[in-house]
Amino acid sequence: MVTHGGFDPLMLWLIPWMILIFVGVYVYTALCLRSIGRKLKYNRNWVAWVPFLNGILLLELGGFHWAFIFLLLVPVLGWLVLGVLTIISLWRICERLGYPGWMALFVLLGSLAFLIVISILAWADKKSPKKK
Repeated sequence: MVTHGGFDPLMLWLIPWMILIFVGVYVYTALCLRSIGRKLKYNRNWVAWVPFLNGILLLELGGFHWAFIFLLLVPVLGWLVLGVLTIISLWRICERLGYPGWMALFVLLGSLAFLIVISILAWADKKSPKKK
């Protein structure tokens, strides 16, 4: 493809699609997290819509203190610890909603697996969620 002054015309087509996909995934994730919060009687479901703060919802539903979100500020080690806490939180959320906890381990496969797990937790209809 011919470029003009270092600019690739394909980017004019690609960038809007990338933005659209990002916004779509973000909105879908927020809807899923909000639905999970409602199922588990979380009283601040609006947090699902706020970037980075939506991690607080996962942590608190998993039984951890919200302040663990500040591990995002610690490069590498903090991110690893927060990743482990997120998987533990998802494990606990799965069990509270009546699913096997090992479902949370699928998140290790990547972002698509995370979307599938939270979709099941949000939209599948289990009869009786377990109390905290």
